[in-house]
Amino acid sequence: MDTSTIAIVVIAIVAILAIAGAIWLYLQKRRTENLRAQFGPEYARVVRGEGATAEGERVLAERQKRVETLNIRYLSAAERENFVRAWENQQARFVDEPERAVEGADRLVVDVMNARGYPVSEFEQRAADVSVNHPVVVENYRVAHDIATRNRREKLGTEALRQAMVHYHSLFAELLQNGTTPNSIKERTNGEKQLAAGDSRARAREAGR
Repeated sequence: MDTSTIAIVVIAIVAILAIAGAIWLYLQKRRTENLRAQFGPEYARVVRGEGATAEGERVLAERQKRVETLNIRYLSAAERENFVRAWENQQARFVDEPERAVEGADRLVVDVMNARGYPVSEFEQRAADVSVNHPVVVENYRVAHDIATRNRREKLGTEALRQAMVHYHSLFAELLQNGTTPNSIKERTNGEKQLAAGDSRARAREAGR
């Protein structure tokens, strides 16, 4: 093989490697864009927690694959109505028993997730699973769960418990709405107003004791 032939072969190999590298970079960029669009604020949280973009994206991609294997379904009208009534009962309960209402709200969110097809598992796995389809409100779920957990150790005030109820309701409303955003926002706003009223009554009771 003469020198000119070797040069041509080398140039061809370099060109192929350059094209392969460009394709790889393009695919990586598309993967990052897709994951950011899919997970929103959850993307930044996971990448920050993992300490590296590649590792964070691997975790998020694994979440997607796991949830794709689940039989996630919409709720029937009857199921949805039953859950709405159950939530209203917890809101009413908040006036006299805020701690029990928060615990009830926590169980109710798990019940809705289970009815939708998310497996019953430990909290972190539940949050990871639900983050795939509800990435914006999953952080509210974490905050609410943290308040409920801390309240079992160190009795928190009524305001903290009210915040937990509001955060639980944000995910609860989305799970009930089967992805229809306008009604979800309306229900969430109404729920927060009702909780605020209940909080005022609960505070009045505490002040009178």
